[in-house]
Amino acid sequence: MRASRDKIRRMPHSSIEDIILQDDNRGISALRPHLPSNFVQVAAEQVLERPGKALIITGFYIAYAGASETDGPPGAVAIGQALEKLGYEIVYVTDQWSLDVVKSISGDTEVIEFPVASHFESSQFANEVTSKHSPSLLISIERAGLVGDGTYRNWKGEDISKFNAKVDHLFDQHPYSVGIGDGGNEIGMGNLREVIPGTPKLPDNPCVTTTTELIIASTSNWGGYGLVAQLGLMTGKDLLPSVEQGYEWVKRNVEVGAVEGMSGEAKDWVDGRDPEADAMCLRDLHDFVAAQG
Repeated sequence: MRASRDKIRRMPHSSIEDIILQDDNRGISALRPHLPSNFVQVAAEQVLERPGKALIITGFYIAYAGASETDGPPGAVAIGQALEKLGYEIVYVTDQWSLDVVKSISGDTEVIEFPVASHFESSQFANEVTSKHSPSLLISIERAGLVGDGTYRNWKGEDISKFNAKVDHLFDQHPYSVGIGDGGNEIGMGNLREVIPGTPKLPDNPCVTTTTELIIASTSNWGGYGLVAQLGLMTGKDLLPSVEQGYEWVKRNVEVGAVEGMSGEAKDWVDGRDPEADAMCLRDLHDFVAAQG
């Protein structure tokens, strides 16, 4: 398996979208025709048009394992650190279930704990956050979003509502946002809620929460890294984390209780990929950026 993945990694890629959608084992690539061909660039343009303060929302609780997963927070921090280098102020947002995981890699950057509460209370809290911080942009990466029946559901279709703060209300109150997801049930997938049902391997009851722009990827962390690579190309700055840094973030997450999302096991994998296979994306992005000069 490793040899075949190494072969995949050495193949040339013509775009960042190709890189973040490679090795797709969940069928998310089927949505690609329904997005702009350069959807990462479109999202990056949205980000660069909104300087100021960005709220980055992440954290996906794996109910059957009783822990937050390793996909999401590393990508969120990669985006956050890149935007800080570009002059943005960053605030991370998560809930009680993923708080320690996000804090373990976010350094001194503020992390807001969004309470698990009713829709009314959640809407009030969202209003308080937006009033206090006046964000220019919201970015969600691997964050469960409300589905059509008013619940939150995992990739198995199980109701995980009691483990999710209703951060969707932040997006209801803000006109500029980017969503990053890999399974159809994450915030932002509401943009494609009409085409996701019936798509093989994707949920029949997808997220309905929309974002201004959407990035799909084989793994949400990869979508975050792809956005960072594109931002670097557009600003002429070196923003990508190293392969070693990407692994270190995953390792730290596991040390504070995170699990690999597919198996629910406390190991330094991401979405069924061991560290070597997971590193494929960052390696390819570095090669792609270098080739672009």
